[in-house]
Amino acid sequence: MAALHCAALSKTLGGRLVLSGLDFDVAPGEVVSLIGASGSGKTTLLRIIAGLDSPDAGTITLDNCIIFDGRQVVPPERRRIGMVFQDYALWPHMTVSENLGFGLKSQRLPAEEIASRVAHALDVTRLAPLRGRYPSELSGGQQQRVAIARCLAMRPALMLFDEPLSNLDAALREDMRVEMMDLVRREGITVVYVTHDQAEAMAVSDRIAVMRAGTIAQFDTPQRIYDAPADAFVAGFIGGFSLVPGAANNGLFAIAQDGAPPLRTASHHAGPGLLVVRPEDARATDQSSTNSLCGTVLSRAFQGRCWRLVVGLGAHRVRIDWPEAPAVGEQLAFSLPPERCTILAC
Repeated sequence: MAALHCAALSKTLGGRLVLSGLDFDVAPGEVVSLIGASGSGKTTLLRIIAGLDSPDAGTITLDNCIIFDGRQVVPPERRRIGMVFQDYALWPHMTVSENLGFGLKSQRLPAEEIASRVAHALDVTRLAPLRGRYPSELSGGQQQRVAIARCLAMRPALMLFDEPLSNLDAALREDMRVEMMDLVRREGITVVYVTHDQAEAMAVSDRIAVMRAGTIAQFDTPQRIYDAPADAFVAGFIGGFSLVPGAANNGLFAIAQDGAPPLRTASHHAGPGLLVVRPEDARATDQSSTNSLCGTVLSRAFQGRCWRLVVGLGAHRVRIDWPEAPAVGEQLAFSLPPERCTILAC
């Protein structure tokens, strides 16, 4: 297991600052995901770590060895870093075993060492029965396992995943995600994982770095990012949250232009703010309920376990999960638990 340390990384592409003095650390054996909008710098950071691009400034250390500092640049093939791409990048004219062994042969390893590494990688990825097949004879999930096995055969200190599951259908993607993370954790490999899918990042990660314009807006555990987003940008980026403007004072929050009684909150924020509404926090209301709200159902969509409603509260809209399907245009009363009413500064 290896630790990764990136300090003050900066990168400009086409006159645009892509990374801006970025600091990024991954502990040995940790799985860290990078998420952010297109152009936020996550893929550029991944390619810089791999050695496929060079930063304009900064240092990168892997397993206590400097691999980039401006004066010293370790080439990609000597960094002990494996990379799994979304398009698999397999040699179509080679069998599964040949794909796994190709990179090892270029390192001039003894034949016995190559055979041992390939056999181990095939075994842990459950690909041994497919070792003689060509990529065109494999399913998408099997091809992705070959790409992972090829990295494992190289015995990397660090594995980088760039949108590895985006080409798979939804059901296979979830199965492959579980299988892939079980594998890298059993092998004790440090992982940096780039994805545009917030749910996927939440599922695979020990920590998540939410990137914004070449910087990290929040770097924390999935639960902390979900329960306590650092700011409105992070809360808005996490799928499903609604942000409602208003004013906070003494643990109360008044929704702007709503006219409803102020909501009780657990926040100490005072002044203009944004109420974070998580869809699953909505509750059926009765006479004893606190924080009751009433709005108009604007749309509904079946989610399997519930209905996702968009409810209008005056000029504002919130998304909530509801066990039934009220008609569009119907008035709906619901409440929000005070302890779940997070207030962020505007």
